[in-house]
Amino acid sequence: MTKITYIEHNGKEHTIDVQNGLTVMEGAVQNDIPGIDADCGGSMACATCHVYVKDEWYDKLDEKSEGEDDMIDQAYEPKKNSRLSCQITVSDKIEGLIVHLPEKQV
Repeated sequence: MTKITYIEHNGKEHTIDVQNGLTVMEGAVQNDIPGIDADCGGSMACATCHVYVKDEWYDKLDEKSEGEDDMIDQAYEPKKNSRLSCQITVSDKIEGLIVHLPEKQV
């Protein structure tokens, strides 16, 4: 299990333990974290699991694929630290990861 903190746009924090091997998106969905819609169920066919990764964590994650980068262009207010949470696999190396949720998902 790995601790992940999800911070809603309004500042409300949710710190939960997510089973290693799941994605950050799956952890949010299984724990009813508001702000992660996950309309496509994690198949990288939408951008409704878009998150902003705190800078100190961004370089610790696996690199974005070209497909993820293309899909992020469809997200609400993408930034340089935007990721799709369905593409971030939970493991011990991201213990304590903090992600911020956008104001809305598109």
